[in-house]
Amino acid sequence: MNRDLTDYRKSYEKNFLEEKNLPGSPFELFSDWFKEVENDGGVEETNAMTITTHGLDGFPKSRVVLLKHYDKNGFVFYTNYKSEKGKAIAENNKVCLSFFWPNLERQVIIKGVAYKIDEAKSSIYFKSRPIGSQLGAWASYQSEMINSREILEQRLKDLEEEYKNKEIPKPPFWGGYSIQPIEFEFWQGRPNRLHDRIRFSRGSNENDKWDRCRLSP
Repeated sequence: MNRDLTDYRKSYEKNFLEEKNLPGSPFELFSDWFKEVENDGGVEETNAMTITTHGLDGFPKSRVVLLKHYDKNGFVFYTNYKSEKGKAIAENNKVCLSFFWPNLERQVIIKGVAYKIDEAKSSIYFKSRPIGSQLGAWASYQSEMINSREILEQRLKDLEEEYKNKEIPKPPFWGGYSIQPIEFEFWQGRPNRLHDRIRFSRGSNENDKWDRCRLSP
């Protein structure tokens, strides 16, 4: 395997990011960008985000999850608490989120701290999922080794029979995390690789305003 990709080139020219046009809150800017990406089209899952955790083996690991709620308190996603990412968060709950929106040549990187959300909120969301997804949460022992695909399919069939015409309870090992940010970086592609990078950092306590600065590209 040997492929030269040095000819892959793109000039970023769709937008710009200037301090005079920025809101005081990074949450507000994130919301504005999210809506603009949605309205522009071209991104199938605007809410797809990469979460990076510090693994139990000492290596960082990134994977894509789906953002299901955001507000000024944080960014919520759902998973199996016994999964590799869940175990990593239990050991070290400092994580990083990143969004890549190529249609508008934008990235957002968020450093934050992960906390489990209230069980009642997790249950409400679980019940809103399609039945197949509810059963899938029970069928998959996420991140554990499995000998074959057939074993997984059989688990699902057994669960379909067990819960036929019954309400499916939320697994006790499944639920949501809220990532409470301490830092945002907004990246807007610009020509000649002189991209705009604006960083918002939280002050020393929760009541402090967000500090803002421009970073060199």
